[in-house]
Amino acid sequence: MNKPGKPFPRPLADVLHKTLNAAFAKQGFASTELVTRWPDIVGAEIAEHSEPEKIQWSRSDAETPEPGILVLRVEGPVAIEIQHLSPVVLERVNRFFGWQAVGGLRFRQAPLRRRAPAKQRAVDGEAAARIAADLSDIKDENLRAALGRLGAALKQL
Repeated sequence: MNKPGKPFPRPLADVLHKTLNAAFAKQGFASTELVTRWPDIVGAEIAEHSEPEKIQWSRSDAETPEPGILVLRVEGPVAIEIQHLSPVVLERVNRFFGWQAVGGLRFRQAPLRRRAPAKQRAVDGEAAARIAADLSDIKDENLRAALGRLGAALKQL
């Protein structure tokens, strides 16, 4: 008699692969990589304010598939800037696919689902102290220190 072998633990990615691919296929994505590797594909600056939502494919019977339209979720004030960068985004996405898969972009202004943590810059303490010293008209010490830190942070931008 042969006993069934002891099952070995499988990576979570292998278990969820079929489920995730089916869910992404409903949104027009051939694979999960466009979503999961979005910062690598378009760059950190664009990916910080956008994320791919779906690809809309035309229903043509032609032998060669027509390029689809990539729907991007973008944050409100940055949408105009990303719209001006459309040729760059299209070129990078098509380079990732290896063919002219996407022919246009459509934007949906909405908050991003996943938010990358903002990088906190350390405020220069000396600059904050110098700025606070220039604010001798302000009597409240806490307010003067806060304004000094604000001024130093603005100078770093």
